[in-house]
Amino acid sequence: MIILCTSPAFAGKLGMVTGGPKGTYYQFGLNLQELMKTRGYELEVFHSTGSVENVYAVFKRPGVQLGIVQSDVLAFVAKVQTNPALKRIAQKIKMVFPLYNEEIHLVGRNDINDFDDLEGKRVAIDKEGSGTYLTAKLLFEISQVKPAELVPVGTEEALERIKAGTLDAMFYVAGYPVRLFKENVKAEDKLKLIPITNKNVVAFYPQAVIPAGTYDWHKEEVPTAAVKAVLITYDYRFRQCGEVGQFAKILYENQDWLRQHGHPKWKNVDLSYELKGWEQYDCVRRELGTVKPVELPKSKDVNPVLEAIKELL
Repeated sequence: MIILCTSPAFAGKLGMVTGGPKGTYYQFGLNLQELMKTRGYELEVFHSTGSVENVYAVFKRPGVQLGIVQSDVLAFVAKVQTNPALKRIAQKIKMVFPLYNEEIHLVGRNDINDFDDLEGKRVAIDKEGSGTYLTAKLLFEISQVKPAELVPVGTEEALERIKAGTLDAMFYVAGYPVRLFKENVKAEDKLKLIPITNKNVVAFYPQAVIPAGTYDWHKEEVPTAAVKAVLITYDYRFRQCGEVGQFAKILYENQDWLRQHGHPKWKNVDLSYELKGWEQYDCVRRELGTVKPVELPKSKDVNPVLEAIKELL
């Protein structure tokens, strides 16, 4: 029997894959790295292109035990049962905690008034491998809005190309405030946050709001949609099962510290949120003791979002 403790003498080492250096995932990783250091953990935080890469990294990459991903990417992996590789990944990827809603940021020229106005426009959807890339494709599939071009470039390049006039808009799925938009956009750039109010989109994604004044260059409240960010791990059975469980316990017991010292989005984290279709990792449940898994009844309805994902393969 292996006994773990939370004292600084415990020399555990874990790796976490997050996102781009100006995104919320990476900032969360750094906050957790700082917290874990005081408890004897060495948490190495890795950049990535985002959720799609992160799922595979946790499944396959040495030294990566944890990752942050979008819930719609998890749904994609879980539902595509015709692909043997995705089926195995779905069996081995486990949820540690649900985290927070990630707002879909749609930024573009100030003459674009709503998501539906992207018809016939040039739109950046982030690099292949990112959660934003998949979410953007799903949004257009669900809404039947058809841009002239979907451009798979990174967020920083996309922003510069919008400023230069060679792109019209860009997507970035991340919890506000996003560092990229706080640091790299000014009022003189004449850009705006574009509302997402398409009835088909908000029927299947949670509705959300980016509050007025979140970014200095955009003063009005903006309605949008959101996805849930989720902390995941691999289905370990021996030593690393205990280490991941211990990590989760430290996180759970130090939520107040994270809200006080971490990214503002920690204030919106709900570790007890019931994420449909995903049971909490049993190693985490055992370590927390009083936290019990909740499995919601399975719906018999056909979810057009998931059907749309399948069509994208």
